[in-house]
Amino acid sequence: MITPNQPDGASPPPPLGLSTSALVLLTAALWGGTAVAIKYSVDTLPPVAVAAIRFGLAAVFLAGWCGLYRHRIGLRWDQVPAALTIGIMLFIQISLFNIGVHWSNASHGTLLINTYVIWVVAIEHFATKGDRMTLMKSSGLCLAGLGAALAVLLSARAPTLGVAGNAPSVVGDIALVVSAAVLGIKMVYTKASVHHVEPTVLMFWQHTIGTVLFVLYSYCYEPLSTLTWSAFTIPTILSLFYQGILVGGICFALQAILLRRHSATQISVFSFSTPLFGVMAAIIGRNEPLSPWLLMSGVCVAAGTYLVNRRATS
Repeated sequence: MITPNQPDGASPPPPLGLSTSALVLLTAALWGGTAVAIKYSVDTLPPVAVAAIRFGLAAVFLAGWCGLYRHRIGLRWDQVPAALTIGIMLFIQISLFNIGVHWSNASHGTLLINTYVIWVVAIEHFATKGDRMTLMKSSGLCLAGLGAALAVLLSARAPTLGVAGNAPSVVGDIALVVSAAVLGIKMVYTKASVHHVEPTVLMFWQHTIGTVLFVLYSYCYEPLSTLTWSAFTIPTILSLFYQGILVGGICFALQAILLRRHSATQISVFSFSTPLFGVMAAIIGRNEPLSPWLLMSGVCVAAGTYLVNRRATS
């Protein structure tokens, strides 16, 4: 998600009302359900093919959005390297995420991908020097890291938990952790790139380049020849619509509208609820078990995300 910062010297944004807070929570809930939707998709379709369809739909939506607001989607030559780099990182990150969810489960997918905050804060502190570490952020990182460690340890115990069909795996969780690391790197790079490319246009090209790479990879390495129309079951179609239109399109539109009036800090602090919504969705939608350890993992990741995104108000 691209969340531009409030310009220096700008008047303070208005406080979030009840209806606006509900909208922000709705976007967090939709993001939280992404891993569950992916899990339904990969039940019948190859993981990278699912990513191709998802981001292809999102790219079409963003093209319409750019047309609606008259954003020129063409790139200057000096903007092409940034778009290519972000598109390639999207391909790597989402491929690992979809494969990780396929090999693990939706609960772990939601929890582990949200540990990207660890990488964002670490990169900005040690590499870019743009946002220094504080005691609150350090505490948040420790909590999020503890939550991730609990999730991976839970995967190691999965064979003894009697979870049929939705059991996590250590290999899948490792793929998810690496995906979170790539997402963190991509977010820092995107933050630097939006100074040179309009954010919506950059997202359009990110999705377009990523879709091309997903299609090429899937064509070369996934068993597409064995696919039939029967693979597109009702749950699969609905899950693809959810990922491509609701998450890739509607969520983006809602955030863009909210960020015109409110600051990125006001909006991003609600991201702590995303892993909790994701675990709830996995329990309800996939019948995944809620163990005390999984609950503790979710609370740690959510609390860590909140502390990292929280800003002092004084």
